[in-house]
Amino acid sequence: MRGWSRRGRAAAGVAAAGLAAGAGLVAYELSSPVFGLAQGPLAKDPACARIADRYPDRLGGAGRDPVTFEGLAVWGHGAVRLRCGLTPPAPTTDACVSVDGVDWVWREQTGDRTGDRKYLVTYGRSPAVEVSIADSVTRPDAVLLDLSHLVAPIRAGARCLASSGD
Repeated sequence: MRGWSRRGRAAAGVAAAGLAAGAGLVAYELSSPVFGLAQGPLAKDPACARIADRYPDRLGGAGRDPVTFEGLAVWGHGAVRLRCGLTPPAPTTDACVSVDGVDWVWREQTGDRTGDRKYLVTYGRSPAVEVSIADSVTRPDAVLLDLSHLVAPIRAGARCLASSGD
């Protein structure tokens, strides 16, 4: 940097540090277990922010992975993935299960190349929450129970299963 002023050398140093930090952030995001998992169109909905404040540190015995995208959470290096902010599903004949008052619709994912995950999306809640659970998760029922408690505060406006006596 011969011939550069002290101010010019300082500016070049700051710029280099900024580039290095930016490259580090990009590398971190690319190594994230949810890279390629798109945010839902309603991810900025206040209901998603409220449940994000309650994401458990552990789920199904696995720790939560660091994720910087709104409306997304991951546990167990991607074994369980949650996306809040989806458009609620329309009435459907797809299989549905109710877990502690939260209805979940089973979804077939045609874009999943590995076929080793189960996908469920809340029914009757806006915004909807999708969860995908790897087949390697040994207690998917416990995971779904914990996630049902997590999303229960999102007000239900419809049910996919009629209660007995309806």
